[in-house]
Amino acid sequence: MSTKSVRSIVSTDTFACVRCGLTVTAVGPAGARRNHCPSCLYSQHVIDRVEGGPSECGSRMAPIAIAVLRDGGWMVIHRCTRCGELTSNPICSDDNQLILMRMAVRPLAQPPFPLEAFGDL
Repeated sequence: MSTKSVRSIVSTDTFACVRCGLTVTAVGPAGARRNHCPSCLYSQHVIDRVEGGPSECGSRMAPIAIAVLRDGGWMVIHRCTRCGELTSNPICSDDNQLILMRMAVRPLAQPPFPLEAFGDL
């Protein structure tokens, strides 16, 4: 066995989801680093985006929305349940598709204005 394949087998970092407790591999299916649970999409506030270093908050990051990039990639928008900081993280191919679709259609299903206004147009 080569050194490279031994390293990839040995370096399987995992973390426990802060919401559902699922043991999650820190590397997604495509090999990119993962920071959220593929089942419930929650994350933990470990990086302070404003200060640019580790966060002392450590609270849950709730998935609140989906952003679509110009290249077509999807990002999960998280909001910290304690301090309110927002972050964005790329989705992984094994993320819960039902939760992703619920977040994507929420603006259409629950618009911030009455739909009856369209009847007058």
